[in-house]
Amino acid sequence: ELIVTAVYYEGSGRFTVGRGEIRRPEEGEVRLDVAYCGLCGTDLHIAHGSMDQRIRAPQVIGHEMSGTVAEVGTGVTGLAPGDKVVVRPLDSRGETAADKGISHICRNLKFLGIDTPGAFQSSWTVPAFTIHRLPPGIDLKLAALTEPLAVACHDVRRGRVAAGETVVVIGGGPIGVMISLVARSRGARVIVSEVNASRLAFVRQLGLTAVDPAESDLAQAVEDATDGAGADVVFEVSGSAAGAMAMTGLAGLRSRIVVVAIFAAPPAINLFDVFWKELEVLGTRVYEPDDYETAIDLLVSGRLPLADLITSVEPLEQLPAALEQLERNPSAMKILVDCRA
Repeated sequence: ELIVTAVYYEGSGRFTVGRGEIRRPEEGEVRLDVAYCGLCGTDLHIAHGSMDQRIRAPQVIGHEMSGTVAEVGTGVTGLAPGDKVVVRPLDSRGETAADKGISHICRNLKFLGIDTPGAFQSSWTVPAFTIHRLPPGIDLKLAALTEPLAVACHDVRRGRVAAGETVVVIGGGPIGVMISLVARSRGARVIVSEVNASRLAFVRQLGLTAVDPAESDLAQAVEDATDGAGADVVFEVSGSAAGAMAMTGLAGLRSRIVVVAIFAAPPAINLFDVFWKELEVLGTRVYEPDDYETAIDLLVSGRLPLADLITSVEPLEQLPAALEQLERNPSAMKILVDCRA
């Protein structure tokens, strides 16, 4: 009998490590052996208890996974045991006509690992429509970056970033760094704004231009880089009041601002700049299937230094400690959890 290990979120910021269950796939479902699962900001929000209204504790969380197919339910085609896969953790079966066909952000969207059980367990059963196949040669550690990389691909696509454009990314955390790398791969010039010294150093190691707005004049740096034209696209990824206030000033005429960060409280924004410069302000949330395929292609191509983003790999039993490490260590980019039984 296979022994499944799982980490359960118990509510109020508490976790326990215990026995999981093997749930045989029903029609249209697939059971996966989870290899790796990344920790992200959402998992930290959950650990703080700030998403308790969406989670039915005790519940397994986690959604940035890679793994292999273990069992296939009836009616599932194109997948076989042993296939390397990732999950796009969105269930849009609650979609209605009022959602206008925009499935990935439909009103009744369920997010796997938040609204339903997630991937911090060695065996995970999911709807087959959430699965993307990977090429057999891919490293499953690297493949665990697909979900956040798909976020970055979606953000860059929403911003219509083109070759030769100047892009400013406010916030040098994992998503900000991935947006910067994807934008650079599209031929854009990228300037990253970040206040944390270790993150600044990391961004510069990747060959990206980085500015500490607390130390030097970010607006002047953008002016100098663009001969006074301003940025073509500004990504707000910091979720800070300062970032929201700065973003419109950095943008050039008829430029695009892409709001990536989740703002818990409404920030002050300079709407005069939006009027004066005819700016576009674009929202962006999660990803569509195409963004997953783009992310997988980028991972396989080896063109981006994505392996550098993996800070450490921790065993599943150490998940609570790994969350604390992610919280306390600003230089941590992406901590992976090894979920293999």
